[in-house]
Amino acid sequence: MAAVEESRPATMLDAEEARRARTERLERIGKWVLPLAIMLAAILAWDRICVWNEIPHYILPRPGLVLQSLIDDRALLFSSLLVTLRITFLGLALAVFGGVGLAVLFTQSKWVEMSFFPFAVVLQVTPIVAIFPLINIYVDNQTAKLLLCAWIVAFFPILSNTTLGLNSADRNLRDLFRLNGASRWQELWLLRLPSAMPYFLGGLKIAGGLALIGAVVAEFVAGAAGQSSGLASRIIEAGYRLNAPRLFAALILISATGIVIFLVLSWISHLILRRWHESALKQER
Repeated sequence: MAAVEESRPATMLDAEEARRARTERLERIGKWVLPLAIMLAAILAWDRICVWNEIPHYILPRPGLVLQSLIDDRALLFSSLLVTLRITFLGLALAVFGGVGLAVLFTQSKWVEMSFFPFAVVLQVTPIVAIFPLINIYVDNQTAKLLLCAWIVAFFPILSNTTLGLNSADRNLRDLFRLNGASRWQELWLLRLPSAMPYFLGGLKIAGGLALIGAVVAEFVAGAAGQSSGLASRIIEAGYRLNAPRLFAALILISATGIVIFLVLSWISHLILRRWHESALKQER
């Protein structure tokens, strides 16, 4: 009887573990299947609405026409996508370089942070469409205009998140570094920067999408045109010509690009953090 009594808790634990594993497996599958199912249902509803209401293709094209436009106009659309991507990634790189550099400077001097951080906030809260006319006056080069807009939009998340991370290093560890005679740069390199890494990567994921938005909005406001212009110019051009399928195709490319940028940056963040940070360790489990 005692052996039977002892085996019951073990059996219950095994059942609980099996149930937990099954739930986790269903969650992993559902994370991908549910969004795809909803997307397919939305596309089907879009197609049926166009058919049942006999909506003209220049008002709301059917999904098949949009796909056909993606195929037929692929050379034009993908060349424009490369232009937009170049502005996006250059703007993001400048935002990372400037944001991290300024955040390090802020942590080394509170006076510098108090003096300059309010200006970064002003830059963030001012709409880029309001700033662009000034940029258009003072900057002659078209690429530099677009790049500056992408940088302005992506800069603040990097700066604010990295500053927060650098200032969030454990106070006891900072005291320990000072007791052992560590210099300020040793403390920065060995303690503050590793502590700030999750914050920086979180800001990077936000800034990646914002850099794309900044590049596209700048192209819209600048009214860039020609073969070497970005996807925003393709949207403007398609709108003037009532070419709704191409307009939707360009929109889909922009959205898909933003999703890919976010997924790639999330994957990079997971690779960096998975062995030591709690947020990534939970995903591993």
